[in-house]
Amino acid sequence: MTVDARLAGYLSPWELSDPQPVTRTVTSEIYRVNHNGEVAILKLLSPTETEEQIGAEALRYFDGHGAVRLIKSDNGAQLLEYAGGDDLTGLVKQGNDETATRNIAGVIRELHSVRRPIPDRGLFGLDRWFRELFVKAAADRMAGIDSIYIKGAAVAERLLADQRDIRVLHGDIHHGNIRQSPRGWLAFDPKGLVGERAYDCANTFCNPPGTRVVHNETRLLTTARILAEELKIDRQRLLDYAFAYACLSASWSFHRGGEEVEWMLGVAEIAGRHVKP
Repeated sequence: MTVDARLAGYLSPWELSDPQPVTRTVTSEIYRVNHNGEVAILKLLSPTETEEQIGAEALRYFDGHGAVRLIKSDNGAQLLEYAGGDDLTGLVKQGNDETATRNIAGVIRELHSVRRPIPDRGLFGLDRWFRELFVKAAADRMAGIDSIYIKGAAVAERLLADQRDIRVLHGDIHHGNIRQSPRGWLAFDPKGLVGERAYDCANTFCNPPGTRVVHNETRLLTTARILAEELKIDRQRLLDYAFAYACLSASWSFHRGGEEVEWMLGVAEIAGRHVKP
């Protein structure tokens, strides 16, 4: 079935009109549509896509608290609240990095304010999420390589063995995944994880990509201080998760190589100076 045919199959049943293409990603075709007189986003998912389904479970759980609302969904599509304003990257580029960090903290606070029972299935646990880092570290040990991945895996294992304040997590909080809306700053595109809430801060330290502020020790420590104060999370836990996450992210892209790996390893090198022994 073509994309146009799939799109047509949702317009009438979901009361949608005026579909306008927005972008195409690895996982979906995205349209801006009219739904009951309001603008919304329609995602048509790839037939083999599963990650977006997990993200939908997280959005359903958050129910609009700090995130866009999931209006409707099935196995092939998602209808989402429209957050059409700027993302937080612009604030950083304008020299307002600390303001952007406080806005991120506000979004995380809202996400984590939801205290309903955590679903028994449909979401990823952090131990499973870190699998690629553990595999890379094991390979390096077998090869006799004393790599940063081995240190990252050791820190991750320590953190995961003693998780605190377990919540449903967005799992991919960063400046580009938070946009302005009539309801304020809202996150979108969650991964749908379950684990220690400090993990939801980790990717903030690595973003925005391509900006000078990221590979800077003072910025890393300032970000940790702000997030710790705003979210009442232990600062050391934030630094430890930042290091472990940067190693994890590098391990995801290791076989492809390139700038993304080097970017994340740059963050890991700086964060590693502040990791608890």
